[in-house]
Amino acid sequence: MTLPVLQDNGPRLVTTAPGWATKVQRAWAEQPITARVRILKAFRHGMSHRADAIVKAITAEHRTPADVRVSEILPLLAACEHLEKNAARILAGRQLGAWGRPFWLGGVHSEVQRVPLGCVLVIGPSNYPLFLPGVQVLQALAAGNAVCWKPGRGGAEVARLFELEMAEAGLPPELLRVTDDSLETGRAVVAAGADKVFFTGSASAGRAVMRQLADAGTPSVMELSGCSSVIVMPGSDLARVTAAVVFGTRLNGSATCMAPRRILVMGDTKARRDALVRRLQDALATVDPVRLSDAAATQLRELTTEARTQGATLLGELSREQKPILLVNARPSMRIAQTDIFAPVLSVIDVTDDEDVAAAERLCPLALTVSIFGDEQKARRLARDIAVGTVVINDVIVPTADPRLPFGGRRASGFGVTRGAEGLLEMTAIRNVIARRGDGQRQYEETGESHTRLFDGLILAGHAGTWRQRWRGFKQMVQVAGTMKPKKREQHDGE
Repeated sequence: MTLPVLQDNGPRLVTTAPGWATKVQRAWAEQPITARVRILKAFRHGMSHRADAIVKAITAEHRTPADVRVSEILPLLAACEHLEKNAARILAGRQLGAWGRPFWLGGVHSEVQRVPLGCVLVIGPSNYPLFLPGVQVLQALAAGNAVCWKPGRGGAEVARLFELEMAEAGLPPELLRVTDDSLETGRAVVAAGADKVFFTGSASAGRAVMRQLADAGTPSVMELSGCSSVIVMPGSDLARVTAAVVFGTRLNGSATCMAPRRILVMGDTKARRDALVRRLQDALATVDPVRLSDAAATQLRELTTEARTQGATLLGELSREQKPILLVNARPSMRIAQTDIFAPVLSVIDVTDDEDVAAAERLCPLALTVSIFGDEQKARRLARDIAVGTVVINDVIVPTADPRLPFGGRRASGFGVTRGAEGLLEMTAIRNVIARRGDGQRQYEETGESHTRLFDGLILAGHAGTWRQRWRGFKQMVQVAGTMKPKKREQHDGE
């Protein structure tokens, strides 16, 4: 299949069917990991001088040049440096020695290897078009794969800049191909086939991709959207909570998968809840409005209207140029509290205790991140009952940029992880190499009555509940083995 791939003088057509880079990819995989990360290092050094070009390439209506640097460039380069320092260790094969090996497998020596998948497809999002897919591309290349990168809407230009910088760093051009950002191309690259697909986007779009992958049985990692909670514990600093919520709501025009959408206020003190709402109203009033897409504006109107009919109170006004709004007296069962939406809306929900918080979280199918504000030890205990991918205590969003951390969701927020050591391993397949040393062939003998008694002794010797029973099994095993004559080794022609 041929698809449009960007270049300086316009799109060109290239083949992206399975095996499109097989020869070059195999040569790349055979390179020592140190040689591969050397190219990543050169790429990092080059990209460090391209900040202005990156800002220009990213359509960032709601982000300043400083925002782009801190949310796209810095975490990408940190992830690249992490790979340079740690990829060799993470991808190293694991030799399994004699310790822990069943003794009846004596003479068997095993190794677990991490090998490249082959050709990886990365489908990026529109909200963070460089950092999120860029880290996946870096990890795929470090692991020895070839990559086809289909950017999210508006992300083609910065993806092309990334591709050019990689070529400048010495990456063979066949190993990284960047397509255009259209939906039609997205469907086409999935249909063309890949050894694994890494998708970042909305939950609904992710389900559509999974349906397309199902017939071919193509494995995937799905990093999907969220409807994240900020849990306000009794005694927490309301000023800090307010600052964090406003930051998360303002960041990238509220188009962040981890942006707060629900405020769960714990305890039974109405005065404290009202004080927090007043603080949030005052602070959110200073946040610039964001221009919503037609789809997001329609979705927000429907969800808020439904919530109001169910008893919630809307603080703020709906507009195409949307300022942050609050829904107080909301409930976890409302759709507004269970939906991924890129709009600055916050549902304030009263909860009484840890059990009530856990129940509220279970009602939401999206399980990406949760932030908890309050005493750290109490927050850690509460976190044990919340089934999400990431729990952040006394902060929101920012700490997840640590390149050592894997990132992923649960339930409708996806599966598998990207970033961190675990994300790098997602770019590989496991290959076991097992060697039997020596010329023994007893394992091939036809079994009979003696073998039954031998195996009974072996089972007791290894797994009985008392030492006396184990000793009895061991004696039986030795006794039976002594009566079994070893089979003569057959001579092969030419020996």
